[in-house]
Amino acid sequence: MQSLGQENHSSVSEFILLGFSSESQVRMALFTFFLLLYLIILLGNGLIITLIYLDSHLHTPMYFFLSILSLVDMSYVTTTMPQMLVNMVCPRRTISWGACVAQMFIFLVLGIAECVLYAIMAYDRYVAICFPLHYTLLVSRPICIKMVVVCWSISIAGALIYTVFTMRLPYCGPHKINHFFCEVPALLKLACADTSLNDRLDFILGFILLFVPLSLILASYVRIFASILRIRSSQGRLKSFSTCAAHVTVVTMFYGPAMIMYMRPGSWYDPERDKKLALFYNVVSAFLNPIIYSLRNKDVKGAFLKVLGGRGTDQ
Repeated sequence: MQSLGQENHSSVSEFILLGFSSESQVRMALFTFFLLLYLIILLGNGLIITLIYLDSHLHTPMYFFLSILSLVDMSYVTTTMPQMLVNMVCPRRTISWGACVAQMFIFLVLGIAECVLYAIMAYDRYVAICFPLHYTLLVSRPICIKMVVVCWSISIAGALIYTVFTMRLPYCGPHKINHFFCEVPALLKLACADTSLNDRLDFILGFILLFVPLSLILASYVRIFASILRIRSSQGRLKSFSTCAAHVTVVTMFYGPAMIMYMRPGSWYDPERDKKLALFYNVVSAFLNPIIYSLRNKDVKGAFLKVLGGRGTDQ
């Protein structure tokens, strides 16, 4: 049985990504929409990174984490969207076994990193609002760097476990992935072996990497909202609520679909629904981040106007 599994596994050289639609007109419309969305995501997140780098007033822990989040978002969508766009215009929608493994691993590293980053950003806001006098001590530059290192370490370890336990299974065909990229739940449905161990492992990892960070975020915001209500100035309360509301919005758009995807039983698999859920935590959250953090943030808008004003002066 073991040799048979290895033989079937080794015979897989490529997968076919079915994507969203087989109708050419629909594919072209989707191609145009997603291409524009991809460019907007790159432009918006790239702009935030550039502004934070150029403006010394934004060299604070909050914006340090925001710049990393923007970099993760740009990389996150680049892992999936170019492949999806190519498959929409090319009749041969294949991906090699090696490329599929690489895509899955990189996607998981970046996705887990985003999970942990949201928790770190919630901690940053918690300390800033609840312990403002101790902020520079509790969120110093060395501590920020250590938190980012821990974030990437957790991401790589989690992604390795997911990828190894998924790709060790035998895949006997048909090798058609009903998704727009190589994601764990979609691939598990192609395995010609018992995946109950993977289902249990996915739930445990989902609990650790999704539910635990989300619980920490919610606990942080309960304390934050309690502190905000004690602020005497109505303008101060409004500003604090605005900052927190932006973070909560992005967190909700990311964690909700991701938890449904990775913590549900394998019997609940629905390919069409899963594609839409994946768009939320892969594309929509990356699209919303620059909008929320720039249009709703006076510091970022000020930095943008300062850069434009500087260029105007130079000319």
